[in-house]
Amino acid sequence: MQLTDYIRTIKDFPKKGISYKDITPLLLNPEACELVVSEFIKGLEGKPIDKVVGIESRGFLFGMLLAKALNVGFVPIRKPGKLPSQTFSQSYDLEYGSDTIEIHKDDIKKGERIILHDDLLATGGTAAAACQLIEKLGGEIVQVNFLIELDFLEGRKHLPKANVNSLVHY
Repeated sequence: MQLTDYIRTIKDFPKKGISYKDITPLLLNPEACELVVSEFIKGLEGKPIDKVVGIESRGFLFGMLLAKALNVGFVPIRKPGKLPSQTFSQSYDLEYGSDTIEIHKDDIKKGERIILHDDLLATGGTAAAACQLIEKLGGEIVQVNFLIELDFLEGRKHLPKANVNSLVHY
């Protein structure tokens, strides 16, 4: 089974010049989803994990499945104003402007071993900001997982300390 068979490219979405990688066909196939989870877990053999952190919103999909498979807690990183308790925020630059993400202050304890998960690594700004939030709380990032990596955007360069694991490369 090839995961690329379950990822379709939508040209000019959400705006002209963007080739959106749609994982909806993958989500519709239980065997493909199981393969994704098993491939991520395969890379973690022998590494103790305390929590999986997922980045809003598509990082929640496989992030939750990974947390369940590893029998650990799941921590959401969200856009500002979406988390109900006290948060830490981290801003980061985008191609045109900036954005901010947040995490609950008490979701990660000092020394906890963390997997960070998102569906796509593009320019790396969001993932780098998420790593900063995890480290601010005292978490140790064991691995940063992506279903898809857009190699030509070189987002990996913004994660120099991270063990990056991407399943599909474009």
